[in-house]
Amino acid sequence: MKALIADSHEIVRIGLKHLLSRWTVIESSDADTALKLHKKHKPDVTILEVRIPGDGLACLTRIKLDNPDAHVLMLSGHDNPTYAARAVALGAQGYLSKTATAKEILAAVKAVASGENIWTRSSLRQISGSLMSANGSDVSLTRREGEVIRQLALGLSNKEIGLALGISYETVKEHVQHILRKLGVSDRTQAAVWAVRKELV
Repeated sequence: MKALIADSHEIVRIGLKHLLSRWTVIESSDADTALKLHKKHKPDVTILEVRIPGDGLACLTRIKLDNPDAHVLMLSGHDNPTYAARAVALGAQGYLSKTATAKEILAAVKAVASGENIWTRSSLRQISGSLMSANGSDVSLTRREGEVIRQLALGLSNKEIGLALGISYETVKEHVQHILRKLGVSDRTQAAVWAVRKELV
């Protein structure tokens, strides 16, 4: 089995490498290098730090765009439900805290490498429950706003959304502002979480 470990902390990479001593392990300390190594080596599983330099969630987006079937386990030192919700939206097979035991981490890595999704119903409920409660089902988005929020929830920037939908950057910006106002949220991450909860992505 082949694993790509992408984490900014050398001690974490050493520890994970020790856990996976029987595996072929490729290492990276930043998102850009991780993306290049993923394309080159096509690992069975990628263990990706959420806050790696270059942005782990953005790296997850690019990996999934290049290879939708890629197996990715997100790793975080921060107990932040927004990160977990974004990871769900972007297609990660799981999200694990760095406080997890060696046994838990090894089990999760093996499960994700074999194609399993380790999200549990309770963990997904916890993610949703600990985040803002947007204005529920009475929010009405236009068709174009629906298209924009789906792209936004996939982690795309306004410029990338514009390219994907064939509209200008300024138009995308306007749509995003309208969406945030309609949902009653303050930023695009919360809008992405709302989209996840409404199963728009």
